[in-house]
Amino acid sequence: MLTYPMTTGRNFDEILRVLDSMQLTAKHKVATPVNWKQGEDVIIAGSVSDEDAKKMFPDGWKAPQALPAHRQQPTWGTPGPLWPGFSR
Repeated sequence: MLTYPMTTGRNFDEILRVLDSMQLTAKHKVATPVNWKQGEDVIIAGSVSDEDAKKMFPDGWKAPQALPAHRQQPTWGTPGPLWPGFSR
């Protein structure tokens, strides 16, 4: 599950958060976002169809708007004043 070197301290709250998340996601078809805490909103798994989601969550859910448009990563331009001495 989580492996830490013996010399590294443990964040027990994080361990409990991970266990809560694993139990929740094993029982329901959901995912937990980063820094999720018990009682906060979760994400319906992408493998769940709208029809199945309606059966699983009859009270409904909040659906975000469409994701922002994606495009190819821009290429590096000529180094400007933020990168003095930078060369490719």
